Amino acid sequence: MKAAVLRECGQPPTFDEWPDPVASSEEHVVVDVTAAAIVPLDLLCASGTSYFGTPQVPYIPGVQGVGVVRDGTQAGRRVWFSTTAGQQPGDGSLAERALVSMADLITIPDGVSDTSAAALGLSAVAGWLSLTMGGELRPGETVLVLGAGGTVGQVAVQAARLQGASRVVAVARSAQARDRALRHGADAVVDNTDSSDAAALTAKMSDACHGGADVVIDPVFGPTAAAASRALRPAGRLVNLGSAGGELATFDSATIRSRRLKIVGYTNTGLPSAQIASALRSIFDHNAAGEMRVEFDEVPLDEVAVAWTRQRAGTDRRQVLIPRR
Repeated sequence: MKAAVLRECGQPPTFDEWPDPVASSEEHVVVDVTAAAIVPLDLLCASGTSYFGTPQVPYIPGVQGVGVVRDGTQAGRRVWFSTTAGQQPGDGSLAERALVSMADLITIPDGVSDTSAAALGLSAVAGWLSLTMGGELRPGETVLVLGAGGTVGQVAVQAARLQGASRVVAVARSAQARDRALRHGADAVVDNTDSSDAAALTAKMSDACHGGADVVIDPVFGPTAAAASRALRPAGRLVNLGSAGGELATFDSATIRSRRLKIVGYTNTGLPSAQIASALRSIFDHNAAGEMRVEFDEVPLDEVAVAWTRQRAGTDRRQVLIPRR
């Protein structure tokens, strides 16, 4: 079969021949892949610098995908699936076929396209669950979403509204991302192109939130997260999901203590599969109803190196690879 093969950490995968996967037990099935997105976890694992350690190369990246079960009692079932490619030895979804554990299959409902399901996936799970698990969002609260241009941020803006937030404010660098956030239901947007003046950025966030936020969803960290922490109301919560804007952020003790703030981390890693499945079903239902969507590009699998480089450079359009045209 054809596949995207990572042969050297830190370099893009190459389009190459690879042995077909074989299901050697009833606990696994082979899936004919119809769409598979390149996600931040793929890039992190393939860099060789992740907390999972350096992966064994060569291997096929791809921690999630969409396709149709090839044979057996589940033959013909259209599914979203996850893999541990890059985290544990074994291959992932960026190929014509993938070997998948039965426990990691989730049926895709009618009304959700293969490409939309692939583009949403685990990033949507993070945007959805971070609001409730870390953010402890309650109906009527105000949510401030940083990095609203990225896939997690796009989902968080929409999810906050669907989960009962009374006001949603999106923070993004590009005018295009801010316009999209408004179309997705944000009440206001904040431009953080210049984050050097922390006090001014905090003031813009507080004003847009009508006095402050109850929950901050933060996929960026760095100076923007530091400014956002000072825009939180008493008992506010900042949930960090990533570090696209910097590995370090400065939080002052007086603000944290005087306002009794919570700063917590979130990751999908280690979540029970049932919890991921439940979140995805909700997300897919909202997508089918036209209430949840993200921007993505469809890219042929043989252009994986281009798509990989584009995703690594920080495009806010998820790159979804299509094995067959």
